[in-house]
Amino acid sequence: MLTKVEDDASAEVLNERVAYLSVSEEGDALHCAFSGTWTTVTVAHVDEQMRDLEGLAGKRTVRLDLGAISALDTAGAWLIKRLAQRQADAGADVDFVHASENAAILLDAVDEMAKLEVPAAKPFKFDPLAPFEKVGKGVVSLGHDFVAGMHILGSTIQGAQMKLGRGHAINPAAIASQIDKMGVGAIPVVVLMAAIVGAIIAQQGAFQLRYFGAEIFVVDLVGILIMRELGVLLTAIMLAGRSGSAITAEIGSMKMREEIDALKVIGLNPVGVLVFPRLVALVIALPCLTIIANFAALGGAMFVAWSYSGIPPQAFVDRLRDSIDLSSILAGLIKAPFMAIIIGIIGSVEGMKVGGSAESLGRQVTTSVVKSIFIVIVVDGLFAMFYAAIDF
Repeated sequence: MLTKVEDDASAEVLNERVAYLSVSEEGDALHCAFSGTWTTVTVAHVDEQMRDLEGLAGKRTVRLDLGAISALDTAGAWLIKRLAQRQADAGADVDFVHASENAAILLDAVDEMAKLEVPAAKPFKFDPLAPFEKVGKGVVSLGHDFVAGMHILGSTIQGAQMKLGRGHAINPAAIASQIDKMGVGAIPVVVLMAAIVGAIIAQQGAFQLRYFGAEIFVVDLVGILIMRELGVLLTAIMLAGRSGSAITAEIGSMKMREEIDALKVIGLNPVGVLVFPRLVALVIALPCLTIIANFAALGGAMFVAWSYSGIPPQAFVDRLRDSIDLSSILAGLIKAPFMAIIIGIIGSVEGMKVGGSAESLGRQVTTSVVKSIFIVIVVDGLFAMFYAAIDF
């Protein structure tokens, strides 16, 4: 029996550069004659027949004739070697004949790859335990992140540790540089965002209170809400997206370039050199930005109250003085250092988890921002419950 695999349309396009396979059977012997061009472009035409031959069992002798092959690359050599390996596994004696020197080199090069089994595609199967498995993995990952975060926090509290085992050394210039980037550089966007949010709250509050003839109480609404909750929360969210992502990207890129390993080699502690200045800068910058955001939000609310409700600035300030006290101001500022520490730790932990690819860097930056914003909101809710419990 003689068969030949050929794609006529491809032959015209490829100018007769096609892979041919002739197969003949004589009792328990199998003779395969390869001819034409066996390259990446052409071997797809014979792949199906080659797989059929791989499953053909019961042959004691398999003879592979490579004498008529005009061109061969690793793809063609792998296909031929795979056939030989499968027949050898089935107990047949495989013999290569008329193989050129280059063909023999290629066959030896793909020998290990031909022995690998290609795993079959697993059919889709509904697993009712899959959601619980994901939850379990998430809890374990959260535990590992918590331990890593506590390690970074402990190292930071202990000191800068610029030199391992050689006392403490704090670099004021590095801290000042980080304050400039994270704090001073964020003032415009924080002021703009806070002013717009304050104006929106004032307009919506006045619109609803107008039905009750109590538009003046919009000052109480804005003052308490901004001072106790939204001022620090919006500022923390903005820093989580702006500075938290920058911390992850900077540390992650250094991890990719093995600069962190280089710091360890020369005796420097990466936590002291990289994390400590950023964490201190965040703890200083976030309360300051919160104060600025509070003033910006009240300014936006004052403008809207004047233009929309006819409440003059003097009346706004007088009512604000009566509606808020020192506890309202401190309630927001007390949260700021804790939120700053959370943002810095999460950004540092995710940066240390970056692998060696740009995809890993992007994934960890995204994870850092999402985790920071989520935990900051949770912490704000916990503080609100704590304040209510102690009547603060």
